[in-house]
Amino acid sequence: MSKKSTINPHIKWFRDAAPYINAHRGCTFVIKIGGEAVADSNFAEFIDDIALLNSLGIKLVLVHGARPQIEQLLNQHNVESNYVAGVRVTDADALPYVLQACGALRTAIEAQLSRGLVNTPMAGSQVKIVSGNFVIAKPVGIRNGVDFCHTGTVRRVEHAAIKALLDAGNMVLLPSLGYSSTGEIFNLHAEEIATAAATALNADKLIFMIDGTELYEDQPRDLHTADVEILLKDNASLPEPLRYDLESAIQACHQGVKRVHLINRSKRGALLQELFTRDGAGTLITAGRYEHLRQADIADVGGILQLIAPLEKDGILVRRSREQLELEINNFIVDERDGMIVGCAALYPYPDEHIGELACLVIHADYTGQSRGEELLLMIENQATRLGLKKLFVLTTQTLHWFRERGYEPVEIKALPVKKQQLYNYQRNSKVLVKAL
Repeated sequence: MSKKSTINPHIKWFRDAAPYINAHRGCTFVIKIGGEAVADSNFAEFIDDIALLNSLGIKLVLVHGARPQIEQLLNQHNVESNYVAGVRVTDADALPYVLQACGALRTAIEAQLSRGLVNTPMAGSQVKIVSGNFVIAKPVGIRNGVDFCHTGTVRRVEHAAIKALLDAGNMVLLPSLGYSSTGEIFNLHAEEIATAAATALNADKLIFMIDGTELYEDQPRDLHTADVEILLKDNASLPEPLRYDLESAIQACHQGVKRVHLINRSKRGALLQELFTRDGAGTLITAGRYEHLRQADIADVGGILQLIAPLEKDGILVRRSREQLELEINNFIVDERDGMIVGCAALYPYPDEHIGELACLVIHADYTGQSRGEELLLMIENQATRLGLKKLFVLTTQTLHWFRERGYEPVEIKALPVKKQQLYNYQRNSKVLVKAL
């Protein structure tokens, strides 16, 4: 007997990532990093990951902040930092140091992206990066009697010029500065620039590399914008930078950006894990649903067959042919997660007897223990109620207690509809359970 070979984990990961490599090629991502990230010891590794994305054909706009660098320069030159409602007042004394900090960061980022030493991840990468006056700004002006001087807000983003550069294979770098038609320079929030750029470019993704894990330690992996609004309302203690990122994410989603990601910049490799694995490494925010239950259609047949195949092989489920499943597909509902079928269930009604069969309730092995089974069960029960059915029955060989915990009671075979009794497989000896709806 030949020994079964094991797949190298690296090969398996690469194969699993292949659908995402194909899906992301040619897409536009806007990535915002803070000045803290540039000063971090892991920044060179992060730049390696950015270069990798570029090599995979992803169009990248990198937006950087500079708050800690500005603070350091102001302190060195004894210039007072003045904030009102979390917004820096950039007066004439502070502006030169804002420009100095942004210029130094731009140079540092360009230098990192120019690396190409042999035996490093960037060997042969040849990243072309362009920066310029792509953000047109206007002054914040006077608010509540406070003149914010050279602090500005985005008027527009020159998206056509940026798009042309991206299409030509360039990466675009945007500092937290904006320019006015009168020739003035304004200090802007990097989050605002990133959101405006992503919206103007109709970007596929807006990514915020954030500090810490305050959000997603106790929150679901994926959130609807409505969930984020509730989170902001109910958590007044959220750190201000995180709150600003969340508000920006809502704005971007409502203005057409498909997906916004919040990723902990301190977690090494988190950017790649987020983009090339199904469960990611951060928090995904969308105006649509990343995962949802829905009625199955003919295009789902392949995914359902793949999902149920291991259970059929083990004899837990009765084998279904593709032809049979295609004929019965309207009986199925599926749990779709980012294009993958991770759960399914079916309802077969017997309307004359006001009873229905719950069948083929399956959750992918990687997603068990997360209430998906309960959600599928509830959706089937609701469908049965809408059809006027009074009871649901299920045949099971392995999950007797799971169903009993959810209100299903054991009954005799004779309690089944007559037609189902005639089809009962005594060799399988399945237990019969019924629940009144």
